[in-house]
Amino acid sequence: MARERKIDMVILGLLSHEDLTGYDIKKRIDGAISFFWKGSFGNIYPALKDMEASGMIQKKAATEGGREKISYHITSTGKKVLKEWLKEEQVVNELKYETLLKLFFGGNVGKAVAIRNIEAFEKKIEKELMILKKYCETLKDKLSEEDHLYFYLTASFGVKSYEAYLEWCQEAKQLLG
Repeated sequence: MARERKIDMVILGLLSHEDLTGYDIKKRIDGAISFFWKGSFGNIYPALKDMEASGMIQKKAATEGGREKISYHITSTGKKVLKEWLKEEQVVNELKYETLLKLFFGGNVGKAVAIRNIEAFEKKIEKELMILKKYCETLKDKLSEEDHLYFYLTASFGVKSYEAYLEWCQEAKQLLG
């Protein structure tokens, strides 16, 4: 692969579990994965085209209800690429929060605006934390299934992180208040 795109690895990872359409890939990304990774149709479909051209995935056309439905299947080349990426020790973890960017420059607008932005962030985190906790509850009973163990570990990381975010929100509001 000339240029590694992380969306390629996301797609290969999803296809390693089951064949999916582009729409299904987007739905999976918008589901549990959305807590730590984002993807749009604008980067999914070009990635699928490139990955098919490089032999990592294959199209599988089927007719469903009179309409052609195209799903994608990971190839042995794709499995190899995914495994190689998973084994790499070098990782890049980027933290990008617009709330923090606005807070960093908050001196331009004052404390009331900063508090409002923190409260909006806090509400979003509270909502997502509830979902992550439900994932953990559901997965906890299935840890003997290998994939579920990894899904659980990812979700529990989210729970711990989001709880820390909420603690920070309280501290920040107190300092600004």
